[in-house]
Amino acid sequence: MRVVVPFAPDRPKTRLAPVLDEAERAEFARTMLDDVLDALSTLDRERSLSLDPFVLSTAPVDCDAPVTVDDRSLSDAVNAQLPDSADDPPAAVVMADLALATPDALARLFAPDADVVLAPGRGGGTNALVARDPDFAVDYHGASFRDHREITREAGADLAVVDSFRLSTDVDEPADLVEVLLHADGSAFEWLDGAGFELAVAEGRVEVERN
Repeated sequence: MRVVVPFAPDRPKTRLAPVLDEAERAEFARTMLDDVLDALSTLDRERSLSLDPFVLSTAPVDCDAPVTVDDRSLSDAVNAQLPDSADDPPAAVVMADLALATPDALARLFAPDADVVLAPGRGGGTNALVARDPDFAVDYHGASFRDHREITREAGADLAVVDSFRLSTDVDEPADLVEVLLHADGSAFEWLDGAGFELAVAEGRVEVERN
């Protein structure tokens, strides 16, 4: 199965600007990409799923996977990689900022034998999916999870939804760093730890602070 990992090295995580400068955001985004690729590689090695991951990047990037450069909008670039006909193999899309993703969590994405499999993100997004139906197309604008359910219905395809904390947690905002420090143990966690980020409890709520 082809696994598309979208990545934008030229626009690194702008919503983390309150806590990371541009160079730091680029470094941190890269660590999350590395963690996602590592989880996919480990899953493929341990369960022999014949995964074929590659990075769909808006600009050239050096990483441990093949890279296809496409600077179009996310939806247009991803749709160009999805099945065009019933004879095409299925394709998966896994976002590059899923710092909590593990091989077990990703295995749940690939387990259902449905025409379309969706892993929703918090706030209405779609963090990962599998597409087997050639009539399915992505639309990442707005509440994409709701839109993808409707697109699946209009295509007459059957749908499976994967309810996963680890796949639903994408890292976009400073508050999301809490989840990385609490639940991750890969390169993204190590980068934050090395950069001086740590957990702090304020009025009963866990936050992050930087030393």
